[in-house]
Order: sequence, then structure tokens, then C-alpha cells
Amino acid sequence: MVKANGGYVPPVRRRRPGSLTFAERESISRGLARGDSIRKIARTLERAVSTVSREVARNKGAKHYRAVDAEDRAWDRTRRPKPCLLATNEPLRALVAEKLTEDWSSQQIAGHLAKTQAVGTGIRISHETIYKSLFIQARGVLAKALQKHLRSGRPTRRNIHNTVTGQWRSQIKDTIPIHERPAEADDRAVPGHWEGDLIMGSGVTQVATLVERTTRFTMLVQLDARDTATVTARVSTQMLQLPDQLRKSLTWDRGMELAAHKSVTAATGMAVYFADPQSPWQRGTNENTNRLLRQYLPKRTGLGHLTQADLDTIARRLNTRPRQTLDFDTPADRLEALLR
Repeated sequence: MVKANGGYVPPVRRRRPGSLTFAERESISRGLARGDSIRKIARTLERAVSTVSREVARNKGAKHYRAVDAEDRAWDRTRRPKPCLLATNEPLRALVAEKLTEDWSSQQIAGHLAKTQAVGTGIRISHETIYKSLFIQARGVLAKALQKHLRSGRPTRRNIHNTVTGQWRSQIKDTIPIHERPAEADDRAVPGHWEGDLIMGSGVTQVATLVERTTRFTMLVQLDARDTATVTARVSTQMLQLPDQLRKSLTWDRGMELAAHKSVTAATGMAVYFADPQSPWQRGTNENTNRLLRQYLPKRTGLGHLTQADLDTIARRLNTRPRQTLDFDTPADRLEALLR
């Protein structure tokens, strides 16, 4: 996604207030499957009948309506691309292209125009707009051949918001390796040992997944970002919803998003263990669960629009599905039996 956008991280899209949520679309889908009328579904959701009727009509009708497909189409319809400045101003586009062929940099062009052209003439432009028009070829504004006149020679823009400068890469301090995890966690004899990871979506979006090893019970955590502070705070908050006997340990991969693992331990009382680098099989329960979740969180789709309520709905669907490994009990059944 970043490569397709010339190295620029696309902004996170947001749902317009008042629009249908994924949870509401799930309710519509279930209501249609039961044979409920549009009026009854609308009354249950406390929505206008016309809102539900239009939603069903624009998504293949009552017989073929699917919540996930309807959600994806809704996000596709929200795209309102705005023509860039160079696409609508031919004299400016010609001038920028001419200066690029003379090996001027984007900053030199922008600075020169700011100095020589008066405000309001329409012959001014920022250097970032020039870069975007060069690297995002889908705009169809500046020829790709003009990139060779840039001194850097980069095929994509090195955006200031897409950098790892200053990060502790692969330097998580005071880690406890998975080999020191207690035997009761390895053989699944005692519940309360969890595995965690991030599921990635397009447009720099992500969701944290947490799976209990004994029951396979899954919790999903909404994340606005994948920085350490955000991930550790949200994971801790989610774990604190559990009773003490179900908070024994958490096993994670080597992702820097959990570099502040000590704060998770301090908040929840859970020991945090780290799997070996490039060893996903050491968190096999989590990896298998993530594959199941891709039915609801498909690859190459954005996850930023999902609320915690949406994710709770998805987790509930997964937790109420029978599992062969549980002798066709559901994770919810196994967890409920533990809490009695």
C-alpha cells in the first residue's frame, strides 16, 4: 500500500458520524437470514426503515446480503479523490516539468516560485505536492521519466512520517525468553496463559489478537497506532477485564510494539515471555487463530475503521464456533466452565 502511494503513508480513513457500523451490518445479515422483515430489523437497530432498505438494496438484496462485503463496499464508496493542483493548472504543470528537466529540485522550484510569483497568481506550489505528483503515478500528472532528474534517485518518497529513526529496533530490554515459561503453560494443563500478536491491515492499520492457550478463547484489541505506548496500554486494559486466575502469562513475538513489556506486567500481574526470532511455531495457537480471523479481517483491507465494539462482535463469533481441537466444544463453553 505504501509503495503504491509513492512512499507516502495514506491517512487513516474515518467513518462518518451516523453511518452504519459493522456490528449493525452483522445484525442486518442475521435478521435477513432468520427471515425478519426490513421493518423489524430497523426497529431492532433503532434505525429508519429507509436506511436499512437502502443498505440491503445496494448490497445485492436480501438473498445475497453479506455484512463483510457490505462493509468493504461502504468504505470503497467513501473515496472522494480530489484532483491535485498540478492536474488542474496546466501553466504551473508545464513550468514545474520544465524546471525538473533542468535538474532543479522540488524545493528549489517551490522556493523560486514563492519568491518570484505573487500570492493569488496560481503559480505557487509546495515541494511536497511536486514530490507526490512525481512518485504517485496514479495521478497521471508528471511523467515518471522526470524522476531521474532528482539527485536522490529514489523510486519512492522517503516520507518524514515513515521512519524508524530513534526506535529501539530489535533491542527489547530485559526480555524473558519463551524457554523460561513454566511447564504448565507448555502442556496447556492450567488456563491463564495467553499468546499475542498484531494482525496487519492496509494503510498502516492493525488489531491486536490475544488467545488463551487452554480454551482457545480469543480477544481482539482496537489500536489507533502500533507504537509501544498505545499497544501496551490497550492490551493491559483488555487483560484487566479478566479475573485474576486467568492472568498468568503472555507470550509475544519480537515486535517492538511490546518493548515496554514491564508496564504490562506491572498493570496486570502477568509475566511476559518472548518467542525466539523468526519462530512463529512457538506461538502456534495465536498463529492458527490469526488465520481463522482472516475470514473477518481479510488481508489487504484497512482495519482502522473498526471500533472495539466491532472487534468484540468478531471475537464473539469466533469464540462461539465449535473447534475440533476442543472435541467440538466452543472456546466460550470451555471458558465458562472454568469460571463457574
